[in-house]
Amino acid sequence: MTDEDVPSRWTAAMVYDDMWVDPADDPRESERPPVGERETLVQYLRAYRLTLGMKCDGLTADQLALRSVPPSTLSLLGLVRHLAEVERSWTRRVMRGEDAPRLWGAPGQDADFDGAVGDPEVVERALAAWQIEMEATDALVAETEDLGTMSASTTAEPIALREVLVHLIEEYARHCGHADLLRERIDGRVGQ
Repeated sequence: MTDEDVPSRWTAAMVYDDMWVDPADDPRESERPPVGERETLVQYLRAYRLTLGMKCDGLTADQLALRSVPPSTLSLLGLVRHLAEVERSWTRRVMRGEDAPRLWGAPGQDADFDGAVGDPEVVERALAAWQIEMEATDALVAETEDLGTMSASTTAEPIALREVLVHLIEEYARHCGHADLLRERIDGRVGQ
């Protein structure tokens, strides 16, 4: 990458220069702080999901598939595919005990990222799968009264729903950091 290829840093925010958007336009902002464990976990997960979506907004299929730096396979599209698979695994396989096949390929094959190519149909499928898996997780949380409810999987170690939510938050938090850097590399846009 030459100096001419490096995008200038910029933000859409006018109030704080380290924000993605102004607080009044930020869908992650809630009207009140969360009350209790459930609201706290759900609100944090929601905010990280929205952050990843915001980092992907307005990009072409080629931009979403742009890799970070060789030899890494990391891309925004790969993150969307990966997080769809992560939600699917925790919600369907672990918590519900379903026999849910992998979305993108065999475990350990890096299929979430390798198959993340700049094709609009691949992007559409990834975003749709991510939405479906988020909705499945949200449904599980809504229908489960006790966050201490244990997983139904017979092939994994038992785990409580609250721990699964913490795992999802941790996974999104890590990858939203990657998304920050990926988006800045694509078009220079910065902000949390």
